[in-house]
Amino acid sequence: MAAVNFVAVLALISTVSCATYKPDTKVPVYVNKVGPYFNPHETYHYYQLPVCRPEKIEHKSLTLGEVLDGDRMALSMYDIKFKTDVAKQDLCKVTLSAEDLTTIRDAIEDLYYFEFVIDEIPVRGFIGHLEEGGFLPHNHKIYLWAHHHFNVEYNGEQIIFANVSTKDTPPVSLEDVVAPFEVTFTYSVKWHETKTPYEQRGKRLRDTSFFPKTLEIHWLSIINSMVLVFLLIGFVVIILTRVLKNDFAKYNTEEDDSEDLDQDENGWKIIHTDVFRFPPYKSLFCAILGVGSHFLAIATGILLMALLGFFNVHRHGSINTAGIILYAVTSCIGGYVSANNYRKMGGVNWVWNINLSSSLFAFPFFVVWSFINSVHWSYGSTQALPWTTIIMLLALWIIVGYPLTVIGGIFGKNWANGFDAPCRTKNIPREIPPIPWYKSTLAHCIVGGFLPFSAISVELYYIFATLWGREQYTLYGILFVVYGILLSVTACISVALTYFQLSAECYRWWWRSIFSAGSTGLFVLLYSIFYYTKRSNMSGVLQTVEFFGYTILTCYAFFLMLGTVSFFASLKFIRYIYVNIKMD
Repeated sequence: MAAVNFVAVLALISTVSCATYKPDTKVPVYVNKVGPYFNPHETYHYYQLPVCRPEKIEHKSLTLGEVLDGDRMALSMYDIKFKTDVAKQDLCKVTLSAEDLTTIRDAIEDLYYFEFVIDEIPVRGFIGHLEEGGFLPHNHKIYLWAHHHFNVEYNGEQIIFANVSTKDTPPVSLEDVVAPFEVTFTYSVKWHETKTPYEQRGKRLRDTSFFPKTLEIHWLSIINSMVLVFLLIGFVVIILTRVLKNDFAKYNTEEDDSEDLDQDENGWKIIHTDVFRFPPYKSLFCAILGVGSHFLAIATGILLMALLGFFNVHRHGSINTAGIILYAVTSCIGGYVSANNYRKMGGVNWVWNINLSSSLFAFPFFVVWSFINSVHWSYGSTQALPWTTIIMLLALWIIVGYPLTVIGGIFGKNWANGFDAPCRTKNIPREIPPIPWYKSTLAHCIVGGFLPFSAISVELYYIFATLWGREQYTLYGILFVVYGILLSVTACISVALTYFQLSAECYRWWWRSIFSAGSTGLFVLLYSIFYYTKRSNMSGVLQTVEFFGYTILTCYAFFLMLGTVSFFASLKFIRYIYVNIKMD
């Protein structure tokens, strides 16, 4: 039954509304939000501006994804009827007070744009126009666009495309005006017949956008990443076929040449009685593996859904909705992996381990989100979630997410066998010899983090431009390839670094394997600072808090995911090499 419900939810996410209209049928126009052009996530309700508004504001029922995306749609006063052109017509008259004039001037100077929605189609335009020029004297003129001209394309009984123009009528100058100042808002409508079928209106929306369109297939990035993968895989293959072949031949000889065994390059056999010594803080270690596996499942699920066409331009915030649902229903994976590995390592306090696994990401996320949401609330932004949505999300975690984590943990604990280490561990640990700087933890973290980061560095720009800019990412096939490249590079470099560490007779590889590749999250954080300061025009307290708050959480998720991949790749490699040597 749960699987059926999940499929139904996914079908709902991917559904495209197919509204039909008869001639002269009213087409509802919803006003949504306004905000500064260069601060994409700083949005406010349209009716917070001194504009035309009905006496009773009727809000549209929104999906979870739309609410998370900052949408707050309300019915407008525009009277638009299907296939009926409207010449210039008064919408209303607004008398602006001194405070209203200050508000509207500040909005125009900050390049505020508005967003309306017609039949699930977003239409956008600027609130006003700013003219600056001259040297002496310096001109600074502010104009308000008081007329909106709607162009709507239709095919049969369906709307295909819509936009709004603000330049058909001269703007209203706000220079040197004093309160009270009366403004007459007007609008006009022109209908255009098109042969574009309804099924292709998504492409029509992508081809014609209010925001600049610069995303394109970036083959250079893909080729660079593929070359890096092939080089790394080749490097690891060389280790496995040549270096290990020599090691196996030497270690499996009957002669006991202690001089050879003490060589740095072949020192990994000496530590066979310590290499499977379990790490300290086993509960935290296993919780990281569980949450990392959980996020790997979420990322893979979202990318597969994107490839199958579940997300489209008509469903605002559908990826947000899918991410929340996947996080809840796949929580069992985190509980299972965490408890299973904890029990294999001899852990006994499995209840604490499951609770730690369930809160390892959820608690930091709640703290950061609470701070960000409070800032949005203080600014009156629509990005601040209403209490009903907060209660619903909390209930989803309490009713679905946490119980599934516990259930997964119970199954993981009960189905856990022994660790099955190919070598016995002595009670007294061996002393670790001095390690050269290039084999230290810091050096491994730099190398292990930089190489996976370099595989995705070019793609990161397009992802950031989508999440924090005005781009619309549709190259999910390329993103899936890059995701596979990232995991492959992480696994390969982890195997290589683990071999170098063991050859230096250092058997404390458990935590280092997580931090070496998990440090990729630190490189992503450094890139985000560069992007914010050099590649974006974002500014202000609100936008800065949201950008760095959510970016830090994303980098934390990177650490958990890639650290998990690194550990399991290293564990597989270590099992392989110690199974294939003779033990005394």
